[in-house]
Amino acid sequence: MLFPTVDFAIFFVVVFTGNWLLRPFPKRWRLFILAASLIFYGWFRWYYVFLLLGSIGVNWFFGRQIYASLGPDGQRTTASRRLVRLAVLVNLGALGVFKYTEFVLSTGSSWLNRLGFDLDPPLLGIVLPVGISFFTFQAISYVVDIGRGEWRKPMPLLDFAVYLSFFAHLVAGPIVRASEFAWQLDTRPDPRAVESSEAFMLIFRGLFKKVVISSYMATVADPVFQFPQGHSSLEVLFGIYAYAIQIYADFSGYTDIAIGVALLLGIRFPQNFDAPYRSRSVQEFWRRWHMTLSRWLRDYLYIPLGGNRSSRLVAMFDPARGNQPRRGFVYLNLMLTMLLGGLWHGANWTFVIWGAIHGGALIAERVVKARWAEREPLGVPPRVVAVLQWLLTFHVVALAWVFFRATSLDGALAVLGQLVPVTGGASSLVTPLLAATIVAMLASQFVPPSIPEQAQRGFGRLAPALQIGLVAAALVGINALGPEGIAPFIYFQF
Repeated sequence: MLFPTVDFAIFFVVVFTGNWLLRPFPKRWRLFILAASLIFYGWFRWYYVFLLLGSIGVNWFFGRQIYASLGPDGQRTTASRRLVRLAVLVNLGALGVFKYTEFVLSTGSSWLNRLGFDLDPPLLGIVLPVGISFFTFQAISYVVDIGRGEWRKPMPLLDFAVYLSFFAHLVAGPIVRASEFAWQLDTRPDPRAVESSEAFMLIFRGLFKKVVISSYMATVADPVFQFPQGHSSLEVLFGIYAYAIQIYADFSGYTDIAIGVALLLGIRFPQNFDAPYRSRSVQEFWRRWHMTLSRWLRDYLYIPLGGNRSSRLVAMFDPARGNQPRRGFVYLNLMLTMLLGGLWHGANWTFVIWGAIHGGALIAERVVKARWAEREPLGVPPRVVAVLQWLLTFHVVALAWVFFRATSLDGALAVLGQLVPVTGGASSLVTPLLAATIVAMLASQFVPPSIPEQAQRGFGRLAPALQIGLVAAALVGINALGPEGIAPFIYFQF
C-alpha cells in the first residue's frame, strides 16, 4: 500500500478515526494500531507479515535476556555482550538471506568461473521484503541500547510490536529509535492540540515532491540511464542532475508524508532531511541527508569500530597498534562505515562504489582540513570559497548518485563515458522547464526556515473550513500535475 493512493486514503481515514476513539483505552489502542500496521504491511505480500512478526518476537526475547544478564547497576557483562552480538548476528543473518543471497551466489560463481570452475548457480527468485532494512536496523538499535544499559527495563511485548511495526515508518523510515517512540505510547495527547497545520504542510510538501517533482525528473533520468549512448553529453549531464533531484524529492517527500501522517495520530518522528543540497562538504551532507540513518551509522557502526580514536578491527590482530589514536585508523573507520552503509542500500557492487566515493570524500576533506589549517589564508573572499565548496560537494554527491542509480558497473561507466568527449546535437530532453525546475529545487535548499514556518502559522490561523478547502485544492492540483497511475517509490527496493 503506497501513501499517495486511494487505498491508503481509505485506510488512513479508518485508522485516524479508530486512533482517536481508542486513545483513552491504552491496550485496545495498541492492539488496533498493531492490527492496522500488519494489514498495511501485508498489503504488499501477506506472507511477509510472518517475517515481521518473527522479528518482533525474536528481538523482544533478546531484549529481555540481555537486560537480565546486565550487572546490578546496568553494567555490561560478558554474558550481555555475547547476547548482543548474537542478536545482531541473527538480525543481520535474516537481512542477508533475503537481501544478499543472490548477490553472494552470483559474485562467488563469477570468481570461481574465472579460476576455471564451471558453475551456474540457480536463481532462487527471492523477493526482497519491503522495509526489511528499516525495521532490522530499528531492532538492532533496540537490543544494542539495552546491552549498553540505556534502558531501565525492556519494552512490553505489545509496546515493542507497535514500535517495530508502526505503519507510518515501517517501509521507508525514518529510522526511529525506541527511545524516541516508546514514551509516546504512554501519553494521551489531546486531539485538539495535535499540530494539524504542521502535519498538513508536511503531507502537502511531501506529495508535491513525490508525485510531481520526482515523477517529472524521472522522465529525464530514466531514459538517460537506460540508454546513455543514445543521448548527447548535455542530456546525460542533465540526466545526472535530474536523478539527484529525483531521489531527493522522492525519498524526502515520502518521509515528509510519513512524519505528517504520524503527527495526525499524535506521534512525532525525528526529522530526516534538512536541505542536504545546500551542504558545503560531504560531512555536512550526511548531517542533512537521511539524518536518522546517518546517526544510526555513527552510533552503531562508526563509534563501535573505534570512531575518531582507534580501530577495533586492527586491535583484533594487533592490540598494541589498534588501541592507539592514529589518524589512519579514523580514515579506516570512515571508509568501512560508508562501504557497509552502501552495501546496506542494496546487493550490488554499484552501491559499494557509491559508499566508497562518499568514504573517500570524507577522508579527503579531513586531510585537506588538517593541512589547510597549517597554511596562511590565500586572500580569497569567503563567499567565493563557500560557492566553490558547494559546487564541489554537489558534484561529488551527483557523481556518486550515478553508481547508485545504475544497475551495473558497466551501466554507470557508460553514463560517465558519455560525458566526454562532449557531443552536441538537438536535445529533446533538456528544456527550459527542466532547467528551471532543477535550479528552483536547488534554490529551495537555501530558503530560510523562518519562511515555511510563517506559512505554516498562517495556515494554522485559518478557519477549519478554509484549511480543508485549501488542502483539497492542493490535492487536486498535485493530482493534475502528477503522472497517471501510481508513482513508484525508489526506496522500496532497499
